[in-house]
Amino acid sequence: TTVRYHIPVSSVHCPPIMKSSALLLSSAAPIAFLVLSALAAAPTSAFLSRSVSTSTPDNGSGTCLNAASGYKLGAKTTGILLNNRFVVESLGSVLPDGVEMSEIALLRFALAHPERRDAEGALKSAVRWRQGKGKEIVDAAAEAVAKATEGGGWDNDVVRNAAPHGDIINKYITPQSVITMSTDEGDLVYVIRASQIDDKELMDRATVEQVCDYFLYAKEIHNLVANSRSESTGRMCSVIFANDISGVRKAPDRRFSQALTSSSDQYESLYPSLAGPTMILNLPFVLQAFVGLLKPLFPKSVQERLVFKRAPVLAGLKELTPLATDARTKTSFV
Repeated sequence: TTVRYHIPVSSVHCPPIMKSSALLLSSAAPIAFLVLSALAAAPTSAFLSRSVSTSTPDNGSGTCLNAASGYKLGAKTTGILLNNRFVVESLGSVLPDGVEMSEIALLRFALAHPERRDAEGALKSAVRWRQGKGKEIVDAAAEAVAKATEGGGWDNDVVRNAAPHGDIINKYITPQSVITMSTDEGDLVYVIRASQIDDKELMDRATVEQVCDYFLYAKEIHNLVANSRSESTGRMCSVIFANDISGVRKAPDRRFSQALTSSSDQYESLYPSLAGPTMILNLPFVLQAFVGLLKPLFPKSVQERLVFKRAPVLAGLKELTPLATDARTKTSFV
């Protein structure tokens, strides 16, 4: 049975852009910046068919793709919980009264911070955000997911309409530029084409803070879905990023980058051990020879999950919508 999800909201873990002025050879540096900017401008917009068949992806070189720190893509939840039981139970004991978090949510903190004290400190920091500045976002996401799944499926309109400032931003973050595909195993695959997002017009209508809140809301939605799937399938659910660089010709709007950076800086601290492999698709020809120089521009944790690939199916699409509407296109891409 095909279960379809479609959430046109934005959620992204975007690797921090390297701030060094010596990115590449001078002639390639501007393009390198565009590539990194496109990664930073990688919101996600839709959950699609869980019937998409994707096991552990292969980057074409036989390299095993890594999930988040502490486990491999496709790892069994029970085994990881067993290996980290002491830290998980310790984390549960320091949660403030009235705060509930699933074992999977606590496990992600344990995986990112093997030392108990570090894990407890990271958890307390995240809880302060969830109870303070981020409370409205967290509450709205929880309510939206509960309503969206009431009938046993997924009512995307509920989630989309509940997004902070969605009445402004949903017009610009659409399935034409952002699609999220759900694998049979439960992983989330984000396919992003940043070149089709009119970020300047968006930022002329929305503030940096509004866009940042929008992104954080979507990340919370994805966190809830990923943790739920990890529990129900017995397999740790990861987020696989597929960044399609096709059409990138300029850096994103400065205000858009600021909003993305603000939300991205909080990703690892609020949602540790959730990010999976990051695939850079359809890199411009002029940069293909510099892949070895591009990787060091990313944090070490991202480098371990970074893969550069050609994706002819995506390159041939004028927009990403067919990935959701045409089974043959979807299968060919996967």
